[in-house]
Amino acid sequence: MGSVQWTLLLLMVVSICSVHVHASDPPLTLDYYKKTCPAVLELVRKEMECAVLSDPRNAALILRLHFHDCFVQGCDGSVLLDDTIDLQGEKEAPNNKNALKGFRIIDKIKNLLESECPGIVSCADILTVAARDAVLLVGGPYWDVPLGRKDSKTAGYELSSINLPTAADGLLSIISKFMEQGLSVTDMVALSGAHTIGMARCVNFRDRIYGDYALTSEVNPISEAYLQNLRSSCPPAGGEDNKESAMDYETPELFDNSYYQILLRGQGLINSDQELYSSILGIETKRLVQNYAENPLAFFEQFSQSMVKMGNITNPETYVDGEVRRNCRFVNT
Repeated sequence: MGSVQWTLLLLMVVSICSVHVHASDPPLTLDYYKKTCPAVLELVRKEMECAVLSDPRNAALILRLHFHDCFVQGCDGSVLLDDTIDLQGEKEAPNNKNALKGFRIIDKIKNLLESECPGIVSCADILTVAARDAVLLVGGPYWDVPLGRKDSKTAGYELSSINLPTAADGLLSIISKFMEQGLSVTDMVALSGAHTIGMARCVNFRDRIYGDYALTSEVNPISEAYLQNLRSSCPPAGGEDNKESAMDYETPELFDNSYYQILLRGQGLINSDQELYSSILGIETKRLVQNYAENPLAFFEQFSQSMVKMGNITNPETYVDGEVRRNCRFVNT
Protein backbone atom coordinates (compact mmCIF):
# COMPACT_ATOMS: atom_id res chain seq x y z
CA MET A 1 0.00 0.00 0.00
CA GLY A 2 1.46 3.37 -1.03
CA SER A 3 1.83 6.46 1.15
CA VAL A 4 -1.24 8.16 -0.37
CA GLN A 5 -3.39 5.10 0.34
CA TRP A 6 -2.14 4.97 3.93
CA THR A 7 -2.92 8.67 4.34
CA LEU A 8 -6.44 8.22 3.01
CA LEU A 9 -6.95 5.26 5.33
CA LEU A 10 -5.82 7.38 8.27
CA LEU A 11 -8.32 10.11 7.39
CA MET A 12 -11.12 7.57 7.12
CA VAL A 13 -10.25 6.16 10.56
CA VAL A 14 -10.04 9.67 12.05
CA SER A 15 -13.46 10.61 10.69
CA ILE A 16 -15.09 7.42 11.98
CA CYS A 17 -13.50 7.11 15.40
CA SER A 18 -14.56 9.27 18.31
CA VAL A 19 -11.38 10.28 20.10
CA HIS A 20 -11.57 11.74 23.59
CA VAL A 21 -8.13 12.57 24.92
CA HIS A 22 -8.79 15.50 27.21
CA ALA A 23 -12.39 16.55 26.68
CA SER A 24 -14.07 13.97 28.88
CA ASP A 25 -16.31 14.40 31.92
CA PRO A 26 -14.87 17.59 33.43
CA PRO A 27 -16.12 18.60 36.88
CA LEU A 28 -18.23 21.44 35.49
CA THR A 29 -21.89 22.31 36.08
CA LEU A 30 -24.37 24.82 34.67
CA ASP A 31 -25.33 26.16 38.13
CA TYR A 32 -21.83 26.40 39.62
CA TYR A 33 -22.25 30.06 40.67
CA LYS A 34 -25.96 29.89 41.51
CA LYS A 35 -25.39 30.63 45.20
CA THR A 36 -21.98 32.31 45.22
CA CYS A 37 -22.39 34.77 42.31
CA PRO A 38 -25.86 34.48 40.76
CA ALA A 39 -25.43 37.60 38.60
CA VAL A 40 -22.29 36.38 36.83
CA LEU A 41 -23.87 35.62 33.45
CA GLU A 42 -25.80 38.89 33.39
CA LEU A 43 -22.71 40.94 34.25
CA VAL A 44 -20.53 39.27 31.63
CA ARG A 45 -23.25 39.73 29.01
CA LYS A 46 -23.62 43.45 29.74
CA GLU A 47 -19.89 44.09 29.42
CA MET A 48 -19.69 42.10 26.20
CA GLU A 49 -22.65 44.02 24.81
CA CYS A 50 -20.77 47.27 25.43
CA ALA A 51 -17.57 45.88 23.90
CA VAL A 52 -19.24 44.59 20.74
CA LEU A 53 -21.39 47.70 20.36
CA SER A 54 -18.26 49.86 20.48
CA ASP A 55 -16.51 47.64 17.92
CA PRO A 56 -18.02 44.46 16.43
CA ARG A 57 -14.50 43.11 15.85
CA ASN A 58 -14.16 42.65 19.61
CA ALA A 59 -16.32 39.55 19.26
CA ALA A 60 -13.67 37.81 17.15
CA LEU A 61 -10.89 38.90 19.52
CA ILE A 62 -12.53 37.25 22.53
CA LEU A 63 -13.44 34.10 20.59
CA ARG A 64 -9.83 33.73 19.44
CA LEU A 65 -8.55 34.26 22.99
CA HIS A 66 -10.75 31.41 24.21
CA PHE A 67 -9.55 29.08 21.46
CA HIS A 68 -5.88 29.84 22.14
CA ASP A 69 -6.45 29.32 25.84
CA CYS A 70 -8.12 25.93 25.55
CA PHE A 71 -5.55 24.45 23.15
CA VAL A 72 -2.72 25.08 25.64
CA GLN A 73 -3.07 23.32 29.02
CA GLY A 74 -6.84 23.30 28.65
CA CYS A 75 -9.27 26.16 29.35
CA ASP A 76 -7.45 27.46 32.42
CA GLY A 77 -6.91 31.17 31.74
CA SER A 78 -3.20 30.62 31.12
CA VAL A 79 -3.30 32.72 27.93
CA LEU A 80 -4.22 35.76 30.04
CA LEU A 81 -1.05 35.70 32.16
CA ASP A 82 1.58 38.41 31.67
CA ASP A 83 5.29 37.64 31.79
CA THR A 84 6.94 38.10 35.19
CA ILE A 85 10.36 37.37 36.63
CA ASP A 86 9.12 33.96 37.74
CA LEU A 87 6.76 33.10 34.87
CA GLN A 88 6.97 33.07 31.09
CA GLY A 89 3.47 33.61 29.76
CA GLU A 90 1.97 32.61 26.41
CA LYS A 91 1.35 36.08 25.00
CA GLU A 92 4.79 36.41 23.44
CA ALA A 93 4.85 32.90 21.95
CA PRO A 94 5.26 32.99 18.13
CA ASN A 95 1.68 31.82 17.46
CA ASN A 96 0.24 34.42 19.85
CA LYS A 97 2.41 37.51 19.49
CA ASN A 98 0.65 40.16 17.40
CA ALA A 99 -2.29 37.75 17.00
CA LEU A 100 -4.08 38.09 20.34
CA LYS A 101 -5.98 41.15 21.55
CA GLY A 102 -8.98 41.76 23.76
CA PHE A 103 -7.21 41.33 27.09
CA ARG A 104 -8.52 44.64 28.40
CA ILE A 105 -12.10 43.50 27.81
CA ILE A 106 -11.49 40.50 30.09
CA ASP A 107 -9.77 42.78 32.63
CA LYS A 108 -12.85 45.00 32.74
CA ILE A 109 -15.20 42.08 33.25
CA LYS A 110 -12.95 40.67 35.97
CA ASN A 111 -12.82 43.99 37.83
CA LEU A 112 -16.60 44.20 37.76
CA LEU A 113 -17.01 40.66 39.09
CA GLU A 114 -14.41 41.22 41.80
CA SER A 115 -16.54 44.12 43.02
CA GLU A 116 -19.71 42.04 42.91
CA CYS A 117 -18.36 38.62 43.99
CA PRO A 118 -14.75 38.94 45.17
CA GLY A 119 -12.60 35.84 44.78
CA ILE A 120 -15.40 33.72 43.31
CA VAL A 121 -15.39 33.69 39.48
CA SER A 122 -12.31 32.35 37.70
CA CYS A 123 -10.74 34.10 34.73
CA ALA A 124 -11.05 30.84 32.79
CA ASP A 125 -14.82 30.85 33.30
CA ILE A 126 -15.07 34.54 32.42
CA LEU A 127 -13.31 33.96 29.11
CA THR A 128 -15.48 30.95 28.28
CA VAL A 129 -18.75 32.79 28.93
CA ALA A 130 -17.50 35.93 27.17
CA ALA A 131 -16.70 33.86 24.06
CA ARG A 132 -20.23 32.46 23.99
CA ASP A 133 -21.73 35.93 24.37
CA ALA A 134 -19.38 37.30 21.69
CA VAL A 135 -20.74 34.82 19.15
CA LEU A 136 -24.35 35.44 20.13
CA LEU A 137 -24.00 39.22 19.91
CA VAL A 138 -22.92 39.11 16.26
CA GLY A 139 -25.67 36.79 15.11
CA GLY A 140 -24.35 33.38 16.10
CA PRO A 141 -25.97 30.59 18.12
CA TYR A 142 -26.50 30.30 21.87
CA TRP A 143 -25.26 27.42 24.00
CA ASP A 144 -25.23 26.72 27.73
CA VAL A 145 -21.76 27.06 29.25
CA PRO A 146 -20.78 24.59 32.00
CA LEU A 147 -18.81 26.41 34.71
CA GLY A 148 -16.41 25.69 37.54
CA ARG A 149 -12.96 26.00 35.94
CA LYS A 150 -10.01 27.06 38.04
CA ASP A 151 -7.19 29.33 36.93
CA SER A 152 -3.76 27.86 36.41
CA LYS A 153 -0.62 29.10 38.14
CA THR A 154 1.47 28.16 35.11
CA ALA A 155 1.55 28.95 31.40
CA GLY A 156 2.55 26.96 28.32
CA TYR A 157 4.87 29.11 26.20
CA GLU A 158 6.39 26.14 24.39
CA LEU A 159 3.06 24.34 24.02
CA SER A 160 1.68 27.39 22.21
CA SER A 161 4.09 26.70 19.37
CA ILE A 162 3.27 22.98 19.33
CA ASN A 163 -0.48 22.74 19.94
CA LEU A 164 -1.97 25.67 18.05
CA PRO A 165 -2.83 25.25 14.37
CA THR A 166 -1.18 27.77 12.05
CA ALA A 167 -2.23 29.36 8.77
CA ALA A 168 0.40 27.35 6.91
CA ASP A 169 -0.61 23.94 8.29
CA GLY A 170 -1.70 21.20 5.91
CA LEU A 171 -4.85 19.21 6.52
CA LEU A 172 -3.19 16.28 8.30
CA SER A 173 -1.40 18.60 10.69
CA ILE A 174 -4.61 20.45 11.52
CA ILE A 175 -6.51 17.21 12.14
CA SER A 176 -3.70 15.91 14.34
CA LYS A 177 -3.67 19.04 16.52
CA PHE A 178 -7.44 18.87 17.05
CA MET A 179 -7.29 15.15 17.82
CA GLU A 180 -4.64 15.85 20.47
CA GLN A 181 -7.28 17.91 22.25
CA GLY A 182 -9.91 15.19 21.95
CA LEU A 183 -11.71 17.00 19.14
CA SER A 184 -12.94 15.18 16.02
CA VAL A 185 -12.75 16.09 12.35
CA THR A 186 -16.35 17.32 12.59
CA ASP A 187 -15.42 19.53 15.54
CA MET A 188 -12.46 20.89 13.60
CA VAL A 189 -14.46 21.88 10.52
CA ALA A 190 -17.26 23.41 12.63
CA LEU A 191 -14.89 25.36 14.89
CA SER A 192 -13.00 26.65 11.85
CA GLY A 193 -16.26 28.44 11.05
CA ALA A 194 -15.32 30.93 13.76
CA HIS A 195 -13.24 32.54 11.03
CA THR A 196 -16.46 33.97 9.66
CA ILE A 197 -15.79 36.90 12.02
CA GLY A 198 -11.99 36.64 12.07
CA MET A 199 -9.20 38.72 10.61
CA ALA A 200 -5.89 37.43 9.27
CA ARG A 201 -2.58 39.27 9.08
CA CYS A 202 -0.69 39.66 5.83
CA VAL A 203 2.16 37.52 7.15
CA ASN A 204 -0.32 34.63 7.44
CA PHE A 205 -1.93 34.92 4.01
CA ARG A 206 0.96 36.18 1.86
CA ASP A 207 2.01 32.69 0.71
CA ARG A 208 -1.59 31.87 -0.14
CA ILE A 209 -2.34 34.91 -2.33
CA TYR A 210 0.97 34.63 -4.18
CA GLY A 211 0.75 30.84 -4.31
CA ASP A 212 -2.18 28.58 -5.16
CA TYR A 213 -5.00 31.11 -4.65
CA ALA A 214 -5.39 31.61 -8.40
CA LEU A 215 -5.55 27.84 -8.89
CA THR A 216 -8.34 27.17 -6.37
CA SER A 217 -10.51 30.25 -6.95
CA GLU A 218 -13.12 30.73 -9.63
CA VAL A 219 -12.05 32.58 -12.76
CA ASN A 220 -14.23 35.67 -12.96
CA PRO A 221 -13.81 39.46 -12.69
CA ILE A 222 -14.99 39.60 -9.07
CA SER A 223 -12.50 36.97 -7.94
CA GLU A 224 -9.71 38.64 -9.89
CA ALA A 225 -10.51 42.03 -8.39
CA TYR A 226 -10.56 40.58 -4.86
CA LEU A 227 -7.16 38.93 -5.35
CA GLN A 228 -5.64 42.13 -6.71
CA ASN A 229 -7.01 44.04 -3.74
CA LEU A 230 -5.41 41.56 -1.35
CA ARG A 231 -2.09 41.79 -3.15
CA SER A 232 -2.16 45.59 -3.10
CA SER A 233 -2.41 45.57 0.68
CA CYS A 234 0.04 42.69 1.22
CA PRO A 235 3.22 42.98 -0.88
CA PRO A 236 5.10 39.81 -1.86
CA ALA A 237 8.55 40.87 -0.69
CA GLY A 238 7.69 41.54 2.94
CA GLY A 239 6.47 44.60 4.74
CA GLU A 240 2.93 45.28 5.96
CA ASP A 241 3.09 41.99 7.89
CA ASN A 242 0.44 43.13 10.34
CA LYS A 243 -1.96 44.53 7.73
CA GLU A 244 -5.24 42.68 8.24
CA SER A 245 -7.96 41.37 5.96
CA ALA A 246 -11.23 39.65 6.81
CA MET A 247 -11.31 35.88 6.39
CA ASP A 248 -14.97 36.25 5.41
CA TYR A 249 -14.98 39.26 3.08
CA GLU A 250 -18.75 39.05 2.50
CA THR A 251 -20.08 39.51 6.05
CA PRO A 252 -16.99 40.06 8.24
CA GLU A 253 -18.97 41.33 11.25
CA LEU A 254 -21.77 38.77 11.12
CA PHE A 255 -21.52 35.21 12.43
CA ASP A 256 -23.00 33.15 9.60
CA ASN A 257 -22.09 30.35 7.18
CA SER A 258 -20.71 32.48 4.34
CA TYR A 259 -17.18 31.41 5.36
CA TYR A 260 -17.95 27.94 3.99
CA GLN A 261 -19.47 29.36 0.81
CA ILE A 262 -16.23 31.24 0.24
CA LEU A 263 -14.30 27.97 0.59
CA LEU A 264 -16.54 26.38 -2.05
CA ARG A 265 -15.43 29.13 -4.43
CA GLY A 266 -11.80 28.46 -3.58
CA GLN A 267 -11.34 31.89 -2.04
CA GLY A 268 -10.27 30.95 1.49
CA LEU A 269 -7.84 33.59 2.68
CA ILE A 270 -5.43 31.34 4.52
CA ASN A 271 -4.06 27.99 3.47
CA SER A 272 -5.35 26.03 6.47
CA ASP A 273 -8.92 27.14 5.71
CA GLN A 274 -8.91 26.33 2.01
CA GLU A 275 -7.31 22.95 2.77
CA LEU A 276 -10.59 21.90 4.36
CA TYR A 277 -12.22 21.91 0.94
CA SER A 278 -9.47 21.74 -1.66
CA SER A 279 -7.06 19.17 -0.24
CA ILE A 280 -7.14 15.86 -2.13
CA LEU A 281 -6.99 14.22 1.31
CA GLY A 282 -10.06 16.03 2.59
CA ILE A 283 -12.75 13.48 1.79
CA GLU A 284 -14.63 14.02 5.06
CA THR A 285 -13.79 17.70 5.48
CA LYS A 286 -15.00 18.56 1.97
CA ARG A 287 -18.36 16.91 2.67
CA LEU A 288 -18.72 18.89 5.92
CA VAL A 289 -17.81 22.20 4.26
CA GLN A 290 -20.46 21.57 1.61
CA ASN A 291 -23.05 20.71 4.26
CA TYR A 292 -22.40 23.81 6.36
CA ALA A 293 -22.34 26.03 3.26
CA GLU A 294 -25.80 24.78 2.29
CA ASN A 295 -27.32 24.41 5.75
CA PRO A 296 -26.66 27.24 8.25
CA LEU A 297 -28.75 25.51 10.92
CA ALA A 298 -26.53 22.42 10.75
CA PHE A 299 -23.48 24.65 11.14
CA PHE A 300 -24.94 26.51 14.13
CA GLU A 301 -25.96 23.29 15.87
CA GLN A 302 -22.57 21.64 15.40
CA PHE A 303 -20.64 24.79 16.27
CA SER A 304 -22.53 25.03 19.57
CA GLN A 305 -21.82 21.39 20.41
CA SER A 306 -18.15 21.70 19.47
CA MET A 307 -17.70 24.89 21.49
CA VAL A 308 -19.04 23.15 24.59
CA LYS A 309 -16.72 20.23 23.91
CA MET A 310 -13.72 22.52 23.48
CA GLY A 311 -14.67 24.51 26.57
CA ASN A 312 -14.73 21.27 28.54
CA ILE A 313 -11.03 20.68 27.91
CA THR A 314 -9.91 21.32 31.45
CA ASN A 315 -6.50 21.39 33.08
CA PRO A 316 -6.59 18.61 35.73
CA GLU A 317 -3.76 20.27 37.65
CA THR A 318 -5.95 23.27 38.42
CA TYR A 319 -8.27 21.11 40.52
CA VAL A 320 -5.33 20.26 42.74
CA ASP A 321 -3.29 23.45 42.64
CA GLY A 322 -5.47 25.97 40.82
CA GLU A 323 -6.98 29.21 42.08
CA VAL A 324 -9.36 32.04 41.32
CA ARG A 325 -7.09 34.90 40.29
CA ARG A 326 -7.85 38.34 41.61
CA ASN A 327 -6.20 39.80 38.51
CA CYS A 328 -6.35 37.73 35.33
CA ARG A 329 -2.85 38.86 34.33
CA PHE A 330 -1.06 37.60 37.45
CA VAL A 331 -1.01 34.59 39.74
CA ASN A 332 -2.21 35.41 43.26
CA THR A 333 0.55 36.13 45.77
